[in-house]
Amino acid sequence: MGYPHSTTVQVEGMSCASCVGRVERSLEGVNGLTDVTVNLASETARFSFEDTKNVWDAVEALRELGYPARENTLTLTIDSMSCASCVGRVEKALSSVPGVIAVNVNLAAETARVTFVEGATDASTIQKAATEAGYPATVVEAANTPDRSARKEEEASALARRVLFASILALPVFLMEMGGHAIPALHHMIGQTIGHQTSWVLQFLLTTAVLFGPGRQFYLKGFPALFKGAPDMNSLVAVGTSAAYGYSVISTFLPQLLPDNVRAVYFEAAAVIVVLILLGRWMEARAKGRTGAAIQKLLGLQVRKARVVRDGAESEIDATDLRVGDLVIVRPGERLAADGDVTEGESYVDESMITGEPVPVVKSEGATVTGGTVNGAGSLTFRAARVGSDTTLAQIIRMVEDAQGAKLPIQGLVDQITLRFVPAVMAVAAFTIVVWLVLGPTPTLTNALVAGVSVLIIACPCAMGLATPTSIMVGTGRAAEMGVLFRKGDALQTLGKVDIVALDKTGTVTEGRPELTDLVLASGFERKDVLRLVASVEARSEHPIADAIVRAAKAEGVELSEANEFVSATGYGVAAQVEGREVLIGADRLMQREGIVLQSLSEVESEIAKSGRSALFAAIDGQIAAVVGVADPVKSNSRNAIAKLKAKGLKVVMITGDKQETAEAIARETGIEHVVAGVLPDAKSKAIEALSKEGSVAFVGDGINDAPALARADVGIAIGTGTDVAIESADVVLMSGDLGGVVNGIEASASTLRNIKQNLGWAFGYNIALIPVAAGVLFPVFGLLLSPVLAAGAMALSSVFVLTNALRLRWIKPALDDTSQVPA
Repeated sequence: MGYPHSTTVQVEGMSCASCVGRVERSLEGVNGLTDVTVNLASETARFSFEDTKNVWDAVEALRELGYPARENTLTLTIDSMSCASCVGRVEKALSSVPGVIAVNVNLAAETARVTFVEGATDASTIQKAATEAGYPATVVEAANTPDRSARKEEEASALARRVLFASILALPVFLMEMGGHAIPALHHMIGQTIGHQTSWVLQFLLTTAVLFGPGRQFYLKGFPALFKGAPDMNSLVAVGTSAAYGYSVISTFLPQLLPDNVRAVYFEAAAVIVVLILLGRWMEARAKGRTGAAIQKLLGLQVRKARVVRDGAESEIDATDLRVGDLVIVRPGERLAADGDVTEGESYVDESMITGEPVPVVKSEGATVTGGTVNGAGSLTFRAARVGSDTTLAQIIRMVEDAQGAKLPIQGLVDQITLRFVPAVMAVAAFTIVVWLVLGPTPTLTNALVAGVSVLIIACPCAMGLATPTSIMVGTGRAAEMGVLFRKGDALQTLGKVDIVALDKTGTVTEGRPELTDLVLASGFERKDVLRLVASVEARSEHPIADAIVRAAKAEGVELSEANEFVSATGYGVAAQVEGREVLIGADRLMQREGIVLQSLSEVESEIAKSGRSALFAAIDGQIAAVVGVADPVKSNSRNAIAKLKAKGLKVVMITGDKQETAEAIARETGIEHVVAGVLPDAKSKAIEALSKEGSVAFVGDGINDAPALARADVGIAIGTGTDVAIESADVVLMSGDLGGVVNGIEASASTLRNIKQNLGWAFGYNIALIPVAAGVLFPVFGLLLSPVLAAGAMALSSVFVLTNALRLRWIKPALDDTSQVPA
């Protein structure tokens, strides 16, 4: 007999009946699964299970077997979350859905990112789980990301109206009660005109309107959560204000139940508490809208219309209808709708919103262009190469969204504390009331009520829950504006604490677009013949040095020949047959391996290397033919960026496959003091491993050839090209393509982490300091008992402080600017 729950998952990789058998046996071996049925035609596996954890175990078993369950990711907007306790409950509700394997809830963004197994569940089921838990959810379509700032602005407007209405009602209550205490003449005037009993009745009516009008959300959400045994911030407000309100109602209408010396009303406390907390949430909504400003700017770069040429006719279409291969016409001042290659026209294009570089770049026939950038005064026609979700801009948006939704290691402890915080506060409040009732001075009951309500109201798990995600959102967003994309959350916490920055040379320190500078021939060889043979072979290679040789040959009018039997040996060189002759091009180690005598050209190669140029040997039919010298100019701001890194106390190391002499020449030019040269690509990771013994290492490379080193480093930083940003091995991508981005990334990381610590320090310190004050620890010495109204004001301002502090990260300055960074 099977278990009461069953599900179906999509399985990848099955191609025959034996695959079906392996999948079935694997699933049957998972504890808690029964009735396993695998279908090859539909590529599904269906089984019954006892607990949702069994589904996760099944997914793990399939992954280990090599037939992974197909996964998908869904983003939901979550309403009604007000504190970190809400985050825990939303995560619990979503995680309980069979088939959900990962949940990341972001309080600051008010979103939940859910990874689930296709077939086991769907978007509507996941959405329903959050809604039934008391947090209405809406599915965010990938192609229709909502304007978060507009949504928060609308929410802030609604809250502003409620604050205004509540304030109008609460002001007379506050003036009649607190004004009467502060101004004796006003107290006597009320007594001589309408009378104090009538005053209390009026306060009751107005306060009731406040609590059950603008403030009803606290009770509709707070009491159900309390009765379910999972109290949240709304529960604290609901219990606290209800206690003050209930006590006042008894004093007003059932005075015989209370001794005369404790008969008092606290209508003003209940009403003003609601006003202040609504005011705080209004300020929060406004601040939250600004935390996602970077994403909204990126979304604003997306073009809605495009002008295309199809079948010889020009027409305007929705950008979402663009297809790869379409010819797109861009007029002066317009944004480009997709990535592609220019086929006609010439213009300057502003790419600052993508790369962070302010200087427009000239684009002409053959140049690549990026969607979202702005055309200058000229007109361009380009052929679309990447459209829709494949464009650079779409990839950047996904990266920033992933980074903003990341949960740093530091957040784990916070989550554990905040999940238990509200129940602990309620226990402290109850204990406070008991202590005051037993040990407090007269009026005992009144003082116990004031202290208990103050404890409930002043506690603020909202600030704790917002401390980390708001800083992450603003920090990563600002970094993206400077051309630094954090792909992984851990990197945001780690990069600012690295001790060593290791740099690849070609394309990182240097331009990566070398030019042919030398072609020194051995006796018996002609320049034109050697250049033709060598360039014909290098035309088959994609290495930057190969490109330099081919460009030089074409510039001299040399016609290339067909190269056959092309072979590339990483770290050594290339070989091929051209015109029936065997051609070898590569480093001295390739020549030594092939037994080719270098003759006097060995000395020439050393002189070229010492001058900072890369040198290669060329051999034809087993005889040394020439030394090829290629210069790769240093990037204009490499030296300044390296100086900035050293000024931060970081050790800067260059790791390259070039000869020691070449590497040292580049190092001298850029101010690098530590060089590791002659390293083959597959050995760079070993060099990183050796450096890691001295401290935490960040490695900067091109993201493709340096993939092992990027993966081995504590933080892998890929130099982007402005168009190719999908670099899986890297933790951080630099869109600007220069080392200034490394400095900016370190600044952003350090500032964000510092900001998080400030927020957490405030959030925890606030509660540690003020909960005892609210409980009355100062009363025995100073006779001070905190008013619930002041407690409400402090609580509201606590969250606003955290959000405001996080927003300061929006003003981080690029590290290579003349102005220094705003401290965070």
